[in-house]
Amino acid sequence: MADGKEFINKLILGDNLVELQKIPDESVDLIYADPPFFSNRTYEIIWGDDGERRSFDDRFAGDIDVYLSWLIVRVRQMHRILKDTGSIFLHCDWHANAEIKIDVLNSIFGKNNFRNEIIWSYKRYTAKSKKFQSLHDTIFWYSKGKDYTFYDTREDYGEKSGKMDSHYKQDEEGNWYRMQKRKGAEPYKIYLSEGKRLGDVWELPIINASAKERIGYPTQKPEALLQRIIEATTNEGDVVLDPFVGGGTTVAVADRLNRKWIGIDQSVMAVKVTELRLRKRQNELFAKPFEVEIPTFDLSKLQKAEGKQFEIFIVDKYGGIPNLKGGKDLGIDGHTQYGTPIQVKKWNRPVGRDTLDSFITAISRDDKGLFEKNKKEGQICGFIIGFDFSKDLKNEVARLANKENIIISLKYVKDIIPYDNPPQVTLSAEELENMKYRFEAYAESKAGIDFYSWDFNHNEEVFRGDITMDKTGVQEKKFPEGEHQVAVKAIDKQGLEGMDKVKIKVKK
Repeated sequence: MADGKEFINKLILGDNLVELQKIPDESVDLIYADPPFFSNRTYEIIWGDDGERRSFDDRFAGDIDVYLSWLIVRVRQMHRILKDTGSIFLHCDWHANAEIKIDVLNSIFGKNNFRNEIIWSYKRYTAKSKKFQSLHDTIFWYSKGKDYTFYDTREDYGEKSGKMDSHYKQDEEGNWYRMQKRKGAEPYKIYLSEGKRLGDVWELPIINASAKERIGYPTQKPEALLQRIIEATTNEGDVVLDPFVGGGTTVAVADRLNRKWIGIDQSVMAVKVTELRLRKRQNELFAKPFEVEIPTFDLSKLQKAEGKQFEIFIVDKYGGIPNLKGGKDLGIDGHTQYGTPIQVKKWNRPVGRDTLDSFITAISRDDKGLFEKNKKEGQICGFIIGFDFSKDLKNEVARLANKENIIISLKYVKDIIPYDNPPQVTLSAEELENMKYRFEAYAESKAGIDFYSWDFNHNEEVFRGDITMDKTGVQEKKFPEGEHQVAVKAIDKQGLEGMDKVKIKVKK
Protein backbone atom coordinates (compact mmCIF):
# COMPACT_ATOMS: atom_id res chain seq x y z
CA MET A 1 0.00 0.00 0.00
CA ALA A 2 1.24 3.52 -0.79
CA ASP A 3 2.38 5.48 2.24
CA GLY A 4 1.46 8.94 0.97
CA LYS A 5 5.00 10.28 0.82
CA GLU A 6 4.33 11.75 -2.62
CA PHE A 7 1.80 14.14 -1.05
CA ILE A 8 4.03 15.43 1.76
CA ASN A 9 4.76 19.18 1.88
CA LYS A 10 2.68 19.77 -1.21
CA LEU A 11 0.25 22.52 -2.13
CA ILE A 12 -2.37 21.18 -4.51
CA LEU A 13 -4.68 23.21 -6.74
CA GLY A 14 -7.86 21.25 -7.32
CA ASP A 15 -11.23 20.07 -6.01
CA ASN A 16 -10.48 18.61 -2.59
CA LEU A 17 -12.97 15.77 -3.13
CA VAL A 18 -10.93 14.59 -6.11
CA GLU A 19 -7.57 15.18 -4.44
CA LEU A 20 -8.52 13.57 -1.11
CA GLN A 21 -9.40 10.35 -2.95
CA LYS A 22 -5.77 10.11 -4.14
CA ILE A 23 -4.34 10.12 -0.60
CA PRO A 24 -3.74 6.65 0.88
CA ASP A 25 -5.72 5.23 3.82
CA GLU A 26 -4.53 6.11 7.33
CA SER A 27 -1.68 8.36 6.25
CA VAL A 28 -2.57 11.67 8.00
CA ASP A 29 -2.28 12.53 11.72
CA LEU A 30 -4.35 15.71 11.93
CA ILE A 31 -6.95 17.42 9.74
CA TYR A 32 -8.00 21.01 10.28
CA ALA A 33 -10.99 21.71 8.04
CA ASP A 34 -12.36 25.21 7.71
CA PRO A 35 -15.01 24.84 4.99
CA PRO A 36 -16.96 27.89 3.81
CA PHE A 37 -19.75 28.55 6.25
CA PHE A 38 -23.38 27.94 5.31
CA SER A 39 -24.28 31.59 5.02
CA ASN A 40 -25.52 31.41 1.41
CA ARG A 41 -24.06 34.85 0.82
CA THR A 42 -21.89 36.00 -2.04
CA TYR A 43 -19.47 37.50 0.49
CA GLU A 44 -18.08 33.99 0.70
CA ILE A 45 -16.49 34.67 -2.69
CA ILE A 46 -13.19 35.86 -1.25
CA TRP A 47 -10.72 35.36 -4.07
CA GLY A 48 -13.19 35.76 -6.92
CA ASP A 49 -11.55 33.25 -9.25
CA ASP A 50 -13.22 30.54 -11.30
CA GLY A 51 -12.43 27.62 -8.99
CA GLU A 52 -13.90 29.33 -5.97
CA ARG A 53 -17.05 30.33 -7.84
CA ARG A 54 -17.59 26.75 -9.04
CA SER A 55 -17.31 25.52 -5.46
CA PHE A 56 -19.76 28.20 -4.27
CA ASP A 57 -22.30 27.16 -6.90
CA ASP A 58 -21.97 23.50 -5.87
CA ARG A 59 -22.61 24.26 -2.20
CA PHE A 60 -25.53 26.59 -2.64
CA ALA A 61 -27.46 24.98 -5.49
CA GLY A 62 -30.18 24.30 -2.91
CA ASP A 63 -30.92 24.36 0.82
CA ILE A 64 -29.05 23.06 3.88
CA ASP A 65 -29.37 19.47 2.63
CA VAL A 66 -27.36 20.33 -0.49
CA TYR A 67 -24.68 21.97 1.64
CA LEU A 68 -24.49 18.97 3.98
CA SER A 69 -24.31 16.50 1.10
CA TRP A 70 -21.48 18.59 -0.39
CA LEU A 71 -19.64 18.44 2.95
CA ILE A 72 -20.34 14.86 4.00
CA VAL A 73 -18.69 13.20 0.99
CA ARG A 74 -15.54 15.17 1.76
CA VAL A 75 -15.55 14.33 5.47
CA ARG A 76 -15.91 10.63 4.60
CA GLN A 77 -12.64 10.87 2.68
CA MET A 78 -11.03 12.72 5.59
CA HIS A 79 -12.07 9.90 7.94
CA ARG A 80 -10.55 7.32 5.59
CA ILE A 81 -7.14 8.98 5.37
CA LEU A 82 -6.83 9.71 9.11
CA LYS A 83 -4.65 7.38 11.15
CA ASP A 84 -6.33 5.52 14.02
CA THR A 85 -4.54 7.88 16.43
CA GLY A 86 -5.53 10.96 14.41
CA SER A 87 -7.97 13.80 14.95
CA ILE A 88 -10.11 16.18 12.93
CA PHE A 89 -10.96 19.75 13.92
CA LEU A 90 -13.86 21.13 11.87
CA HIS A 91 -14.38 24.88 12.04
CA CYS A 92 -17.91 26.28 11.58
CA ASP A 93 -20.30 28.92 12.88
CA TRP A 94 -23.93 29.21 13.97
CA HIS A 95 -25.36 28.89 10.46
CA ALA A 96 -25.00 25.09 10.40
CA ASN A 97 -23.02 23.92 13.44
CA ALA A 98 -25.89 21.84 14.84
CA GLU A 99 -26.49 20.03 11.54
CA ILE A 100 -22.76 19.49 10.97
CA LYS A 101 -22.31 17.87 14.38
CA ILE A 102 -25.31 15.54 14.16
CA ASP A 103 -25.61 14.76 10.44
CA VAL A 104 -21.94 14.81 9.41
CA LEU A 105 -19.47 14.28 12.25
CA ASN A 106 -21.51 12.02 14.52
CA SER A 107 -22.63 9.88 11.58
CA ILE A 108 -19.07 9.42 10.24
CA PHE A 109 -16.80 9.52 13.31
CA GLY A 110 -19.36 8.29 15.86
CA LYS A 111 -20.63 10.29 18.82
CA ASN A 112 -18.34 8.30 21.14
CA ASN A 113 -15.34 9.86 19.40
CA PHE A 114 -16.54 13.41 20.03
CA ARG A 115 -13.89 15.11 22.20
CA ASN A 116 -14.71 18.80 22.48
CA GLU A 117 -16.86 21.60 21.19
CA ILE A 118 -14.32 24.40 21.28
CA ILE A 119 -15.59 27.96 21.36
CA TRP A 120 -13.22 30.44 19.74
CA SER A 121 -14.21 33.76 21.28
CA TYR A 122 -12.95 37.04 19.81
CA LYS A 123 -13.60 40.77 19.73
CA ARG A 124 -14.37 42.81 16.65
CA TYR A 125 -16.29 45.89 15.58
CA THR A 126 -20.02 45.23 15.87
CA ALA A 127 -22.99 46.61 14.01
CA LYS A 128 -26.36 47.57 15.47
CA SER A 129 -28.59 44.52 15.67
CA LYS A 130 -31.75 43.40 17.44
CA LYS A 131 -29.93 40.46 19.04
CA PHE A 132 -26.77 39.74 21.00
CA GLN A 133 -23.63 40.09 18.91
CA SER A 134 -22.16 36.92 17.36
CA LEU A 135 -18.58 36.92 18.61
CA HIS A 136 -17.49 33.31 18.43
CA ASP A 137 -16.94 30.38 16.07
CA THR A 138 -17.34 26.69 16.85
CA ILE A 139 -14.59 24.09 16.32
CA PHE A 140 -15.64 20.46 16.70
CA TRP A 141 -12.87 18.05 17.68
CA TYR A 142 -13.34 14.35 16.93
CA SER A 143 -10.76 11.61 17.19
CA LYS A 144 -10.85 8.60 14.89
CA GLY A 145 -10.52 6.15 17.79
CA LYS A 146 -10.06 5.87 21.54
CA ASP A 147 -6.25 5.84 21.41
CA TYR A 148 -5.57 9.33 20.07
CA THR A 149 -2.69 11.77 20.42
CA PHE A 150 -3.20 14.53 22.98
CA TYR A 151 -0.81 16.65 25.05
CA ASP A 152 -1.95 18.47 28.17
CA THR A 153 -2.05 22.09 27.03
CA ARG A 154 -1.69 24.92 29.50
CA GLU A 155 -1.84 28.68 29.61
CA ASP A 156 -0.52 31.24 32.07
CA TYR A 157 -2.56 32.12 35.13
CA GLY A 158 -4.06 35.60 35.30
CA GLU A 159 -2.23 38.62 36.69
CA LYS A 160 -4.13 38.43 39.98
CA SER A 161 -2.93 34.91 40.71
CA GLY A 162 0.01 34.65 43.09
CA LYS A 163 0.84 37.28 45.63
CA MET A 164 -2.41 39.16 44.89
CA ASP A 165 -4.45 36.01 45.62
CA SER A 166 -4.70 34.93 49.23
CA HIS A 167 -4.95 31.28 48.21
CA TYR A 168 -1.33 31.29 47.05
CA LYS A 169 1.80 30.89 49.13
CA GLN A 170 5.51 30.78 48.40
CA ASP A 171 7.77 27.80 49.02
CA GLU A 172 11.37 28.06 50.24
CA GLU A 173 12.60 28.79 46.71
CA GLY A 174 10.06 31.58 46.24
CA ASN A 175 7.77 29.67 43.87
CA TRP A 176 4.08 30.51 44.18
CA TYR A 177 1.66 27.64 44.77
CA ARG A 178 -1.72 26.80 46.23
CA MET A 179 -3.04 23.61 47.81
CA GLN A 180 -5.61 21.62 45.87
CA LYS A 181 -8.00 19.51 47.92
CA ARG A 182 -9.23 16.12 46.66
CA LYS A 183 -11.75 13.72 48.10
CA GLY A 184 -10.32 10.78 49.98
CA ALA A 185 -6.69 11.79 49.41
CA GLU A 186 -4.10 14.22 50.65
CA PRO A 187 -4.13 17.72 49.13
CA TYR A 188 -1.38 18.47 46.60
CA LYS A 189 0.45 21.57 45.46
CA ILE A 190 -0.40 23.37 42.20
CA TYR A 191 2.44 25.67 41.16
CA LEU A 192 1.69 28.92 39.38
CA SER A 193 4.61 28.36 37.00
CA GLU A 194 3.00 25.18 35.63
CA GLY A 195 0.10 27.14 34.20
CA LYS A 196 -3.55 26.16 34.18
CA ARG A 197 -5.08 23.50 32.02
CA LEU A 198 -6.75 24.84 28.92
CA GLY A 199 -10.54 24.82 28.76
CA ASP A 200 -12.82 24.63 25.76
CA VAL A 201 -13.37 28.39 25.45
CA TRP A 202 -10.41 30.00 23.70
CA GLU A 203 -10.14 33.76 23.82
CA LEU A 204 -7.80 34.58 20.96
CA PRO A 205 -7.83 37.82 18.96
CA ILE A 206 -8.73 37.82 15.28
CA ILE A 207 -6.27 39.21 12.72
CA ASN A 208 -6.50 43.00 12.95
CA ALA A 209 -5.53 45.47 10.23
CA SER A 210 -2.05 46.10 11.68
CA ALA A 211 -1.15 42.50 12.61
CA LYS A 212 2.27 41.38 11.36
CA GLU A 213 0.88 38.06 10.10
CA ARG A 214 -1.93 39.70 8.15
CA ILE A 215 -1.90 38.87 4.41
CA GLY A 216 -5.21 40.51 3.46
CA TYR A 217 -7.32 37.34 3.36
CA PRO A 218 -10.70 38.36 4.89
CA THR A 219 -11.31 35.20 6.96
CA GLN A 220 -7.65 34.55 7.81
CA LYS A 221 -7.29 32.58 11.05
CA PRO A 222 -4.66 33.60 13.63
CA GLU A 223 -1.53 31.50 13.84
CA ALA A 224 -2.03 31.15 17.62
CA LEU A 225 -5.26 29.23 17.01
CA LEU A 226 -3.64 26.68 14.69
CA GLN A 227 -0.52 26.41 16.82
CA ARG A 228 -2.64 25.43 19.82
CA ILE A 229 -4.42 22.70 17.83
CA ILE A 230 -1.28 21.33 16.17
CA GLU A 231 0.84 21.23 19.33
CA ALA A 232 -1.93 19.57 21.36
CA THR A 233 -2.61 16.70 18.94
CA THR A 234 0.54 15.97 16.92
CA ASN A 235 4.26 15.29 17.27
CA GLU A 236 7.10 16.70 15.21
CA GLY A 237 7.23 14.91 11.89
CA ASP A 238 3.49 14.12 11.88
CA VAL A 239 1.35 14.94 8.83
CA VAL A 240 -1.14 17.83 9.01
CA LEU A 241 -3.75 18.26 6.27
CA ASP A 242 -5.82 21.33 5.44
CA PRO A 243 -8.31 20.56 2.64
CA PHE A 244 -9.54 24.20 2.50
CA VAL A 245 -6.16 25.93 2.61
CA GLY A 246 -7.47 29.50 2.17
CA GLY A 247 -4.81 31.96 3.32
CA GLY A 248 -2.41 29.16 4.26
CA THR A 249 -2.27 29.59 8.05
CA THR A 250 -2.46 25.85 8.80
CA VAL A 251 0.40 24.84 6.50
CA ALA A 252 2.51 27.86 7.48
CA VAL A 253 2.22 26.99 11.19
CA ALA A 254 2.74 23.26 10.57
CA ASP A 255 5.88 24.06 8.59
CA ARG A 256 7.19 26.31 11.38
CA LEU A 257 6.48 23.62 14.00
CA ASN A 258 8.40 20.98 12.03
CA ARG A 259 5.35 19.02 10.96
CA LYS A 260 4.80 17.65 7.49
CA TRP A 261 1.76 19.01 5.71
CA ILE A 262 -0.63 18.86 2.76
CA GLY A 263 -2.69 21.83 1.57
CA ILE A 264 -5.53 21.70 -0.97
CA ASP A 265 -7.69 24.46 -2.43
CA GLN A 266 -9.76 24.97 -5.57
CA SER A 267 -8.80 28.65 -5.80
CA VAL A 268 -5.70 29.63 -7.80
CA MET A 269 -5.23 32.70 -5.65
CA ALA A 270 -5.45 30.73 -2.39
CA VAL A 271 -2.74 28.30 -3.50
CA LYS A 272 -0.42 30.96 -4.96
CA VAL A 273 -0.80 33.32 -1.97
CA THR A 274 -0.03 30.40 0.35
CA GLU A 275 3.01 29.59 -1.78
CA LEU A 276 4.28 33.16 -1.43
CA ARG A 277 3.68 32.99 2.31
CA LEU A 278 5.76 29.81 2.57
CA ARG A 279 8.52 31.13 0.30
CA LYS A 280 9.24 33.83 2.87
CA ARG A 281 10.55 31.06 5.16
CA GLN A 282 12.88 29.51 2.62
CA ASN A 283 15.98 31.31 3.88
CA GLU A 284 15.28 30.27 7.46
CA LEU A 285 17.44 27.49 8.88
CA PHE A 286 14.74 24.86 9.40
CA ALA A 287 12.49 25.64 6.43
CA LYS A 288 11.65 22.51 4.44
CA PRO A 289 11.38 22.38 0.66
CA PHE A 290 7.87 22.07 -0.71
CA GLU A 291 6.09 21.52 -4.00
CA VAL A 292 3.18 23.25 -5.71
CA GLU A 293 0.98 21.10 -7.92
CA ILE A 294 -1.24 22.85 -10.45
CA PRO A 295 -3.11 21.13 -13.30
CA THR A 296 -1.47 23.25 -16.02
CA PHE A 297 2.31 23.05 -16.40
CA ASP A 298 4.58 25.95 -17.30
CA LEU A 299 5.86 25.32 -20.84
CA SER A 300 9.00 27.40 -20.34
CA LYS A 301 9.98 25.38 -17.25
CA LEU A 302 9.28 22.10 -19.03
CA GLN A 303 11.57 23.07 -21.88
CA LYS A 304 14.32 24.24 -19.52
CA ALA A 305 14.26 21.02 -17.51
CA GLU A 306 17.34 18.78 -17.66
CA GLY A 307 16.86 16.07 -20.30
CA LYS A 308 16.93 12.99 -18.08
CA GLN A 309 14.71 14.62 -15.48
CA PHE A 310 12.17 15.51 -18.18
CA GLU A 311 12.21 11.98 -19.62
CA ILE A 312 11.57 10.39 -16.22
CA PHE A 313 8.79 12.87 -15.47
CA ILE A 314 6.94 12.32 -18.76
CA VAL A 315 7.24 8.52 -18.73
CA ASP A 316 5.91 8.49 -15.17
CA LYS A 317 3.00 10.79 -16.09
CA TYR A 318 2.18 8.51 -19.02
CA GLY A 319 1.92 5.61 -16.60
CA GLY A 320 5.11 3.91 -17.69
CA ILE A 321 8.25 2.74 -15.90
CA PRO A 322 11.11 5.23 -16.43
CA ASN A 323 14.65 4.15 -17.25
CA LEU A 324 16.47 5.58 -14.22
CA LYS A 325 19.97 4.62 -15.39
CA GLY A 326 22.35 7.43 -16.24
CA GLY A 327 24.44 7.63 -19.39
CA LYS A 328 23.36 6.42 -22.81
CA ASP A 329 20.05 4.58 -22.85
CA LEU A 330 20.17 3.72 -26.59
CA GLY A 331 16.97 5.69 -27.14
CA ILE A 332 14.85 3.76 -24.64
CA ASP A 333 13.67 6.16 -21.92
CA GLY A 334 11.20 3.76 -20.33
CA HIS A 335 8.65 1.01 -20.89
CA THR A 336 4.92 0.58 -20.51
CA GLN A 337 3.63 -1.79 -17.85
CA TYR A 338 3.62 -4.45 -20.60
CA GLY A 339 7.25 -3.84 -21.60
CA THR A 340 6.70 -1.77 -24.76
CA PRO A 341 9.57 0.74 -25.22
CA ILE A 342 9.03 4.50 -24.84
CA GLN A 343 11.22 7.35 -26.12
CA VAL A 344 10.77 10.98 -25.01
CA LYS A 345 12.00 14.11 -26.82
CA LYS A 346 11.78 17.59 -25.34
CA TRP A 347 13.05 19.46 -28.41
CA ASN A 348 11.37 22.72 -29.38
CA ARG A 349 11.66 21.66 -33.02
CA PRO A 350 9.54 18.81 -34.45
CA VAL A 351 10.93 15.32 -33.91
CA GLY A 352 12.36 14.13 -37.25
CA ARG A 353 12.68 10.98 -39.34
CA ASP A 354 16.24 10.27 -38.12
CA THR A 355 14.92 9.82 -34.56
CA LEU A 356 12.39 7.28 -35.78
CA ASP A 357 15.02 5.28 -37.69
CA SER A 358 17.25 5.06 -34.60
CA PHE A 359 14.26 4.14 -32.42
CA ILE A 360 13.29 1.21 -34.67
CA THR A 361 16.82 -0.18 -34.35
CA ALA A 362 16.76 0.27 -30.56
CA ILE A 363 13.40 -1.40 -29.96
CA SER A 364 14.22 -4.37 -32.18
CA ARG A 365 17.23 -5.03 -29.94
CA ASP A 366 15.64 -4.07 -26.59
CA ASP A 367 13.46 -7.20 -26.39
CA LYS A 368 13.58 -9.03 -29.69
CA GLY A 369 10.94 -11.57 -28.69
CA LEU A 370 8.44 -8.90 -27.64
CA PHE A 371 9.16 -6.84 -30.77
CA GLU A 372 8.49 -9.78 -33.10
CA LYS A 373 5.37 -10.75 -31.12
CA ASN A 374 3.95 -7.23 -31.36
CA LYS A 375 4.66 -7.13 -35.10
CA LYS A 376 2.96 -10.44 -35.68
CA GLU A 377 -0.13 -9.56 -33.63
CA GLY A 378 -0.43 -5.99 -34.96
CA GLN A 379 0.25 -4.47 -31.55
CA ILE A 380 2.10 -1.23 -30.84
CA CYS A 381 5.86 -1.83 -30.98
CA GLY A 382 6.92 1.46 -29.41
CA PHE A 383 5.89 4.95 -28.32
CA ILE A 384 7.57 8.26 -29.19
CA ILE A 385 6.50 11.24 -27.05
CA GLY A 386 7.28 14.80 -28.18
CA PHE A 387 5.96 18.34 -28.45
CA ASP A 388 5.65 18.08 -32.25
CA PHE A 389 6.50 15.71 -35.11
CA SER A 390 7.74 16.40 -38.64
CA LYS A 391 5.75 15.49 -41.73
CA ASP A 392 8.52 13.09 -42.85
CA LEU A 393 8.31 11.21 -39.54
CA LYS A 394 4.52 10.91 -39.75
CA ASN A 395 4.72 9.61 -43.30
CA GLU A 396 7.31 7.00 -42.31
CA VAL A 397 5.21 5.91 -39.31
CA ALA A 398 2.31 5.30 -41.71
CA ARG A 399 4.54 3.37 -44.15
CA LEU A 400 5.97 1.16 -41.39
CA ALA A 401 2.48 0.26 -40.20
CA ASN A 402 1.11 -0.46 -43.68
CA LYS A 403 4.10 -2.18 -45.28
CA GLU A 404 6.07 -3.79 -42.42
CA ASN A 405 3.42 -4.18 -39.70
CA ILE A 406 5.60 -2.12 -37.29
CA ILE A 407 3.22 0.13 -35.40
CA ILE A 408 4.76 3.18 -33.70
CA SER A 409 2.41 5.36 -31.66
CA LEU A 410 3.17 9.10 -31.62
CA LYS A 411 2.07 10.83 -28.43
CA TYR A 412 2.03 14.59 -27.93
CA VAL A 413 3.20 15.92 -24.57
CA LYS A 414 0.07 18.12 -24.44
CA ASP A 415 -2.09 14.96 -24.45
CA ILE A 416 -0.23 13.62 -21.41
CA ILE A 417 0.05 16.82 -19.39
CA PRO A 418 -1.71 20.13 -20.09
CA TYR A 419 0.75 23.01 -20.49
CA ASP A 420 0.72 26.62 -21.52
CA ASN A 421 2.96 29.65 -21.76
CA PRO A 422 3.29 31.63 -18.53
CA PRO A 423 2.25 35.31 -18.45
CA GLN A 424 4.55 37.75 -20.21
CA VAL A 425 5.24 40.62 -17.82
CA THR A 426 6.72 44.08 -18.34
CA LEU A 427 7.45 46.32 -15.34
CA SER A 428 8.05 50.08 -15.59
CA ALA A 429 9.12 52.56 -12.91
CA GLU A 430 8.50 56.31 -12.79
CA GLU A 431 9.79 58.76 -10.18
CA LEU A 432 6.87 60.84 -8.95
CA GLU A 433 8.62 63.07 -6.44
CA ASN A 434 11.60 63.00 -4.15
CA MET A 435 12.23 59.31 -3.28
CA LYS A 436 8.72 58.21 -4.28
CA TYR A 437 8.13 55.94 -7.29
CA ARG A 438 5.19 54.59 -9.23
CA PHE A 439 5.43 51.05 -10.62
CA GLU A 440 3.16 49.68 -13.31
CA ALA A 441 3.06 46.06 -14.45
CA TYR A 442 1.64 45.04 -17.80
CA ALA A 443 0.96 41.33 -18.25
CA GLU A 444 -0.49 39.16 -21.00
CA SER A 445 -1.93 35.67 -20.66
CA LYS A 446 -4.47 33.75 -22.75
CA ALA A 447 -6.08 32.55 -19.53
CA GLY A 448 -6.32 36.06 -18.05
CA ILE A 449 -4.40 37.58 -15.15
CA ASP A 450 -5.72 36.72 -11.70
CA PHE A 451 -3.54 38.96 -9.51
CA TYR A 452 -0.10 40.51 -8.97
CA SER A 453 2.40 40.21 -6.12
CA TRP A 454 5.23 42.62 -5.33
CA ASP A 455 8.69 42.28 -3.80
CA PHE A 456 10.18 45.72 -3.13
CA ASN A 457 13.58 44.40 -2.07
CA HIS A 458 14.19 41.51 -4.45
CA ASN A 459 17.43 39.62 -3.84
CA GLU A 460 17.50 37.37 -6.98
CA GLU A 461 17.10 34.22 -4.85
CA VAL A 462 13.69 34.21 -3.18
CA PHE A 463 10.64 36.25 -4.13
CA ARG A 464 9.25 37.61 -0.87
CA GLY A 465 5.77 39.01 -1.38
CA ASP A 466 5.52 42.35 0.41
CA ILE A 467 2.12 42.75 -1.25
CA THR A 468 0.57 39.43 -2.18
CA MET A 469 -2.89 40.25 -3.54
CA ASP A 470 -2.99 43.14 -5.98
CA LYS A 471 -5.63 43.17 -8.73
CA THR A 472 -4.44 46.39 -10.38
CA GLY A 473 -0.75 45.88 -11.17
CA VAL A 474 0.03 49.42 -9.99
CA GLN A 475 1.89 50.41 -6.82
CA GLU A 476 3.43 53.58 -5.37
CA LYS A 477 6.13 53.53 -2.73
CA LYS A 478 8.78 55.68 -1.05
CA PHE A 479 12.32 54.31 -0.70
CA PRO A 480 15.36 55.24 1.36
CA GLU A 481 18.41 56.49 -0.49
CA GLY A 482 20.36 53.82 -2.37
CA GLU A 483 19.90 51.18 -5.06
CA HIS A 484 16.81 48.99 -4.95
CA GLN A 485 15.47 46.15 -7.07
CA VAL A 486 11.72 45.76 -7.36
CA ALA A 487 10.11 42.61 -8.76
CA VAL A 488 6.52 41.84 -9.69
CA LYS A 489 4.87 38.50 -10.38
CA ALA A 490 1.72 38.17 -12.46
CA ILE A 491 -0.30 35.01 -11.74
CA ASP A 492 -2.86 33.91 -14.31
CA LYS A 493 -6.12 32.02 -13.82
CA GLN A 494 -4.36 28.68 -14.41
CA GLY A 495 -1.83 29.33 -11.65
CA LEU A 496 1.07 30.01 -14.02
CA GLU A 497 3.27 32.98 -13.19
CA GLY A 498 5.62 35.37 -14.95
CA MET A 499 7.99 37.89 -13.40
CA ASP A 500 9.81 41.09 -14.32
CA LYS A 501 12.06 43.32 -12.25
CA VAL A 502 13.54 46.78 -12.38
CA LYS A 503 16.39 48.54 -10.56
CA ILE A 504 16.13 52.11 -9.31
CA LYS A 505 18.73 54.44 -7.81
CA VAL A 506 17.17 56.68 -5.19
CA LYS A 507 18.83 59.99 -4.33
CA LYS A 508 17.78 62.73 -1.97
